[in-house]
Amino acid sequence: MKTANDIRNLLRKGEKIDLECKEADKQVPRSIYETYSSFANTDGGTILLGVQEDKDAKDPSKRFRIIGVDDQEKLISDFWNTINGSKVNVNILIDENVYPLEVDGLPIVVIDVPQADYMMRPVHTGENSFKGSFKRNHEGDYHCSEAEVRSMIRDQNESGNDSLLLDLYTMDDIDPDTLHRYRNRFRVANEDSVWNALSDKDFLEMLGGYRYDRRKKVEGLTMAGLLMFGKGLPIRDVFNMINMDYREETNVSFDVRWNDRVTYDGSWENNLFNFIQKVMPKLTADLPKPFRMEGILREDDTQLHKACREAMINMIIHADFQGEGTLKVIKHRDYFEFTNPGILKIPKEMIYRGGNSRARNPRMQIMLRMIGYGDTAGSGFPTILAAWRNKGWPKPKLEEDTILNQVTLILKMNSNEPDEGQGVSHCINGTQFGTQFGTQFGTQSGTQFGTQSEDEEFKAQILSMIKANNKITRQQIAGALSVSLRTAQRMLKSIDGLKYIGSGRGGHWEYNGEDE
Repeated sequence: MKTANDIRNLLRKGEKIDLECKEADKQVPRSIYETYSSFANTDGGTILLGVQEDKDAKDPSKRFRIIGVDDQEKLISDFWNTINGSKVNVNILIDENVYPLEVDGLPIVVIDVPQADYMMRPVHTGENSFKGSFKRNHEGDYHCSEAEVRSMIRDQNESGNDSLLLDLYTMDDIDPDTLHRYRNRFRVANEDSVWNALSDKDFLEMLGGYRYDRRKKVEGLTMAGLLMFGKGLPIRDVFNMINMDYREETNVSFDVRWNDRVTYDGSWENNLFNFIQKVMPKLTADLPKPFRMEGILREDDTQLHKACREAMINMIIHADFQGEGTLKVIKHRDYFEFTNPGILKIPKEMIYRGGNSRARNPRMQIMLRMIGYGDTAGSGFPTILAAWRNKGWPKPKLEEDTILNQVTLILKMNSNEPDEGQGVSHCINGTQFGTQFGTQFGTQSGTQFGTQSEDEEFKAQILSMIKANNKITRQQIAGALSVSLRTAQRMLKSIDGLKYIGSGRGGHWEYNGEDE
């Protein structure tokens, strides 16, 4: 419960996004239930009865004036009777949320409305959710659009959204190359799995990408299967309001908007797995890799690399692909930016605390986790927080835009800080960084993978990356495979028919051998 000082501070700030004041001298205003709906469907807020607002006043200290109410008990009783009736579809309040208070000798009524659980949204007035649902912005309460209501209704699905069976979409709509590249990675990460012997269709079914509906007696691709491994055209036929976009803006100028970009351009099958494979090496290419030993093997996968992967994966598994928007990654000079369509399902404080995961796309989450992308449920965001905290960088920031229906994660960096006490000087914006390490390790910075079959799998992955982007650098290949640069160079030299034409970043790869 709030105190009189809390109320004074609220009124002094004059913020409208989470505060609504009503005069309510003798009766509860009818508009209060629209505000109740808007707060419940957004981030919660406080309603004050007995406070007059002058909306034309620019000075916050003069905008609100406490005038009091005639009968606190009657107003509270009338409010409870109405909200427990048919005026709204659900009452999410408890006794402690509605209470009388005296401020500066005047009686008011305080109503603290929490954010409704995603299973209860949309909270609406009347019986029609499309007509009675409201949300909140800085201008006050506004009617939800049909798209916003449908999005909230979709989020009520406890098992997520990506199990949706897509009528008439079959294995013919899967891009075989994409799926086989995924299966190669799956085989390396899960060499003893019995799924490795399955056909593509059965394998996809085990992952949740293909489903049988026994009641309707139909079968086909799920939303997860098509989006992750599908051909570009079928994906755009179903999800034509969703785009994918990566931009590198580390050296922009007045006439140069970006240094590098990955978007729909006809040069690749526009599915999520390909997007991840193309973007991840670019995203982490400039991150430092200090020399560190894990037993007898070199460990190159730093906290920063893991955090960037988590940010990328979180963006995907929490995206609302049935709405409208862009899956967007921007690499700036000193910060990363990840944006996905769809608002937060749970409050920010629960996300920062960790241990709670309410992914919209849990099957995609499993698909990615099976190849080493993404931590266990609920631990992804704490992984990001820990990496940034250990670097002494600003706390990662989640920004929710309920108007554009999107969430953005911003990861800011201080670019000149040494990496994890390993004697590494670096600059995230692409300038050269150097590494010093003990002479006893100077001749063994690369390690063997182990078996011949594992080498072949990694060679196949390298060729896939080169075929997708023949200008990819050795550093980017090493980053994508989470290996040392020397190891990546050794693997490149061992691929028959592979040559690098030209020099430096102006060159390119050419491959004239047989597919691995």
